[in-house]
Amino acid sequence: MITYLEAIREAQAKALADDPRVYIYGQDVGQFGGAFKATKNLAQEFPGRVLDAPISEDAIIGSAIGAAIEGMRPIIEMQFADFSTVGFNQIVNHAATMNWRTQLPCPITIRLPSGGTAGGGPFHSQSMEALYAHYPGLIVMTPATVEDAYSMLLEAVAIDDPVIFCEHKYLYYHLKAESLPTEAMPTGKARVARAGRDATIVTYSAMVHESLAAAEELAGEGWEIEVIDLRSIKPLDTDTVLASVARTGRLLAVGEAFPWGGVTAEILARVASEGYDLLDAPPRRLNAKDTPVPYHPNLWGTHRPTARTISAEMRELLRR
Repeated sequence: MITYLEAIREAQAKALADDPRVYIYGQDVGQFGGAFKATKNLAQEFPGRVLDAPISEDAIIGSAIGAAIEGMRPIIEMQFADFSTVGFNQIVNHAATMNWRTQLPCPITIRLPSGGTAGGGPFHSQSMEALYAHYPGLIVMTPATVEDAYSMLLEAVAIDDPVIFCEHKYLYYHLKAESLPTEAMPTGKARVARAGRDATIVTYSAMVHESLAAAEELAGEGWEIEVIDLRSIKPLDTDTVLASVARTGRLLAVGEAFPWGGVTAEILARVASEGYDLLDAPPRRLNAKDTPVPYHPNLWGTHRPTARTISAEMRELLRR
């Protein structure tokens, strides 16, 4: 068995082995192996190519942009997704616009350990994907499976555009697969994680698994719920979402991030504008509470969507 975290480590090892232009840069990624051990032993296996950085996200990302311009393909690890905002200017004003301004590629991959864990609190638990998806020029990946964590990270390194790779911390050890994949769906193509006919849940990252658990619970009540795993939110596969809503007539969008102006709002907007006639009931969305992420595990458990709250929201939708 291989965990979600091990898949990320294996993808980085393969990228380093296959391409001498690839290097890893981040705080404590070398001898220590990273805050979550995503780079464990890689510094020993690839001397001089897994480099410890100073505590300056702005400098880390700025140097990676310069290296990418000169032909390298850096993988940047942010210790927590929240900390990437310290380098926000470099990401959205430089990396994202580089090709548009200069016709030079900017092949950097920025790994963001995203989402909440019990006790993580407001500075180590945020989901930043909608923030970066707002900006043209950035690709935003949100893998929800071991297979996608591996294959999408390799794809990210190979892409000539800057990629924000949102890997969910809660999935690091909670998610396992039999083996690494040999084939993969391309980024920008959503996956039907569970087929259904009564309603559609569109989601991504860790919420895929909460949604699948909710669908299983509702199956015991006679409902067949379809679950769509977006896999990436920039680009966003609107066609697969609309095809699912055409089959079921009902839509619930689920995300762990804050609700205001987020991915779930974008999903509802697209379906309402491009597939309004497909709906048999008003679409709904479910997000984390619109407050900073709480420290206490009990509060955190009620702050984010869970299988229980997703089931409850879906029952309300099915009554319409």
